[in-house]
Amino acid sequence: MELCSENNLWKFMDEERKSINLPRRFSFGNNAECPDSQLSSARTSCASAASFPLWKMSPETPWTRSPMASSPSPPLLYHCLASLHRSEGNIFSITVTKDYIFTGSSSCRIHAWKQPDCTETVCLKASMGQVRAILACGKLLITTHGDCRIRLWDVSSIQHLKPKKIMTFPQRRSLFSYSRKRIQHKDSISCLAYNSLEKLLYTGSWDHTVKVWKITEKRCIDSFVAHEGHVNAVVINQEDGCVFTCSSDGTVKIWRRVSRETSHILTMTLKFQPSPVNALALSLSSNDCFLYSGSSDGLINFWEKERISGRYNHAGFLQGHHFSVLCLVTIEDLILSGSEDATIRIWKREEGNSFHSCVAVIDGHHGPVKCLAAAMETDEIVKGLLVYSASLDQTMKVWRVKVYPTDKVNGSDKTEGDADCKMSPVLSPSWVEKKIQGSDY
Repeated sequence: MELCSENNLWKFMDEERKSINLPRRFSFGNNAECPDSQLSSARTSCASAASFPLWKMSPETPWTRSPMASSPSPPLLYHCLASLHRSEGNIFSITVTKDYIFTGSSSCRIHAWKQPDCTETVCLKASMGQVRAILACGKLLITTHGDCRIRLWDVSSIQHLKPKKIMTFPQRRSLFSYSRKRIQHKDSISCLAYNSLEKLLYTGSWDHTVKVWKITEKRCIDSFVAHEGHVNAVVINQEDGCVFTCSSDGTVKIWRRVSRETSHILTMTLKFQPSPVNALALSLSSNDCFLYSGSSDGLINFWEKERISGRYNHAGFLQGHHFSVLCLVTIEDLILSGSEDATIRIWKREEGNSFHSCVAVIDGHHGPVKCLAAAMETDEIVKGLLVYSASLDQTMKVWRVKVYPTDKVNGSDKTEGDADCKMSPVLSPSWVEKKIQGSDY
C-alpha cells in the first residue's frame, strides 16, 4: 500500500534539493544519452588535477603518478593509497583480481596494476581501443572494444609478464560467406556479466540488445531487444541464474532462461524511478537478496526479494548524492556508489532489515566518478576495504577504507574522528510521509 502519492514524493524531493547550495547541475542531455566527454567537472571550486606536479612512470605510457594527501582524511575513515593520472583519454572500466587491478580506457592498451599501491604495471595490447567494459573471472579477463567485439585473455601468467589473448569473437565474416543472421552488436558494448555455473557471457549494448554467448563454442546462443534505450548494466544472480538489466529508458527488467540453449523471457519490469538508470548491483546473503539501481536523479532505489514467491518488492531508496549515480558495487553488507557529484558514498545495510546508513563519503576526485571496484581486507577489529575508482577527471585512485560498526559510530564508543561520519536514513515511503506531515522520524 502506498502511503503517499508520487506527486507529493517528488515535490518533497525538489523542495529538499532547492534548500541545498550546490554548483550548477551537469546535464546528460536528452534522455541522459550524451557521450562521457560532455560531462562537466564537479569540482569547479577545487584545484584542477592538472595544476599539481605529476611524475611520469615511463616514456611509453600516458599514465603519471599524481601526488596524494600527506595524511588521512579528518574522520580517519579512509585515505588514498595511489593516484594515477592519464594525460589523454578517459578511463572507462575497472576490474580486480586477487593481485591485480585492470583498467580499460580509450587506448588500445589494457593496463594491469599491482595491488594495492600500483607500483608495477603490465600492458595487454589489443588492435582496438574504447574498452568500455572489463570483467575478471578467475584466470580469465574479458574486455569489450570499439569494434563491437569481445576479447578473452589468459592472465594466469601475468606475474611472469606473459598475459596472452585467447580469442576474439564474434569472428569476422569472410567475403565468401553468407549469413542472414547478424550476431555482432551494432553499437558499443557497455556492460558484461558472466554466469559461472552455465559458462555463459552476457553483453549489453547501446543498440538496446542483450546477447548471450557460449564461450567454449565461440557462438551467440541468444539475442533479444531488452530496452527502448541504451542498456547500461547487466547483473546475474549466480544462485538461480536470474538476469537483471537497466537502461536509459528508466526501467529495470528481470529475465529468465527458459531452455538450456536459447530464449530468455521477461518475468518482471521494475519502474519506480522516472529517470534513466545507469547502474545495477546485487547483494546476496544467507537469508536476503537485494537489488540496487543508481539513476540520474541521484537516488539509489532498492528491491528486496521475497523468500517464498521470489518476487522483488520495492523497499525504499537512498538519498545522498546531489547528481547522477553512475556506478554501484556491493560487497557483503556494504554498497558503494559513485556519482557525477565527484564523490563516493559507502552505505551499510543493517542485518535482518532494510535500513541503510551512510558510513563514509570519499571526496577526492575532481570529476564524475565513472566506475568502481572493491575488495575486502581482513582485520580483527574493523572491516578493511580497498576501493578502486576512476573518474572523468582522467584519474584512477586506490583508497583504503576502515568501516566501523554502526553501533560504535552512533553509541558512546565512537572516537573523535568518527564524529564527522553522519548516518543517512533510507527514504522509504513511510519516512517521506512522516516528513511531509512534519513529524520527527
